[in-house]
Amino acid sequence: MAMDLDQLVADMRAWRRHLHAHPEFGFEEKQTSAFVAEKLREFGLDDVAEGIGGTGVVGTLKRGNGNRSIALRADMDALRIPEQADRPYASRNPGIMHACGHDGHTAMLLGAARMLAKDGGFDGTVRFIFQPAEEWGKGALAMIEDGIFERFPFDEIYGIHNLPGLPVGHFQTRPGAFMSAEDNFEIVLKGTGGHAARPHATNEVLVAACALVVNLQTIVSRRLDPTDIGVVSVTELLTDGTRNALPGIARILGDARSFHPDVSAEIERQMRIIAEGTALTYNLSAEVTYTREFIPLLNDPALTEEAFAAARDIFEPGSIELRKEPMTASEDFARFLDVVPGCFVFLGNGEASAPLHNPTFDFNDDGLLYGAKFHAGIVRRRLPQSGA
Repeated sequence: MAMDLDQLVADMRAWRRHLHAHPEFGFEEKQTSAFVAEKLREFGLDDVAEGIGGTGVVGTLKRGNGNRSIALRADMDALRIPEQADRPYASRNPGIMHACGHDGHTAMLLGAARMLAKDGGFDGTVRFIFQPAEEWGKGALAMIEDGIFERFPFDEIYGIHNLPGLPVGHFQTRPGAFMSAEDNFEIVLKGTGGHAARPHATNEVLVAACALVVNLQTIVSRRLDPTDIGVVSVTELLTDGTRNALPGIARILGDARSFHPDVSAEIERQMRIIAEGTALTYNLSAEVTYTREFIPLLNDPALTEEAFAAARDIFEPGSIELRKEPMTASEDFARFLDVVPGCFVFLGNGEASAPLHNPTFDFNDDGLLYGAKFHAGIVRRRLPQSGA
């Protein structure tokens, strides 16, 4: 008997809300991982491995004699954001919430595992990858360093992220550059603080820091080729001053986004020039720390076409969209795509959805079945049974 989809939807909704109520930060997803592993074993998978890359889980399902393998990936971690919503399944872990929908991503992949375990319809091996610590770009690397490709080899990989603003039941992706790299920076200005009534007796840093924040905006507007995509965002300005004391130290933190290593390198170079020049102008010293956290997410063109083909069996024709421009948000799914080809896609979370990383965000349960069907559909398309 084929899978009862109404029951599956009800179960996925229950799983998703359980996960939403019990969020865990990256590499702390012990309860989440245990929940996932328990479900996968209930579904009858051939193997369920825990502790991959710290708290990751990899489930393996084999059917037929095919020697090819497809991986499907979901992220499990939550964010350090206090939830600001009155829901019966609101976070029970103070200061942590699923503000990016990873609870939904996990539930969708569990649903696909259950569908494929019960109904089959493919010939080969499926790896169900439940990844920790996506939000700070370390989880995929941890799984790779823990030997995921050697221990659980696969030929290609697919993943899903919900997208607020896109209607539920809509599908979106594009070949090539899909999501950006993310670089983090910290600039420390050091001078001599002192009394607010005697600025002439100090080399205070706050005016210089404010000038530096403004000057950094010229990197994209005046120092990059206008045809290159780049973003430089200052997100924090911290000092050691107080109401009547001028600060002697200022820390400026933020991130930069790009799609090409040359653009990332130029942003860093110009940032160092501007920081050192601003410090010299104000008789201060400047220290710049620049790190690369996420690499660009590049969808394989041929497998993107396969993703579109799988989507056409699930979504209404007018609901399948070729995204025109890449997104300047980042995703560490890109680390897997750096090793094997694959495709990352967006599914609509609703036009009324709160933005990602917002304290009122909630994954739209109406999208769960679409995600599970897409996961199962791409497997059946890429691992067809003989005669199918």
